[in-house]
Amino acid sequence: MLCVLDGHPATAAALAACLIAPGAVEYCVAGHRSAERGHAVALEHLGLRPLLDLELRLGEGSGAALALHLVRVAAALSAEMATFSSARVSGPAGSGAANPEEPVPTP
Repeated sequence: MLCVLDGHPATAAALAACLIAPGAVEYCVAGHRSAERGHAVALEHLGLRPLLDLELRLGEGSGAALALHLVRVAAALSAEMATFSSARVSGPAGSGAANPEEPVPTP
């Protein structure tokens, strides 16, 4: 479970949640840093670095909607990207370390 924080009000709620359950911050992602002055301070207090910094202050969740795509792509890359060994890459290009005749297995 993951909580994408959107803006100053949601981050203030996360601060309150972390007072009750300090481990809650481990489930939070800062979607963006809003233009409100206190938002940067709250994010710093939580130890969160925002995914986006577009100076949004619209208040309807647009920052989280944008950031959620980044979170989904990062998760997909982490889960589905081949490793060097599964792709049979073991040295610099041109070293002949991988055999181009053999098919590369897909995960």
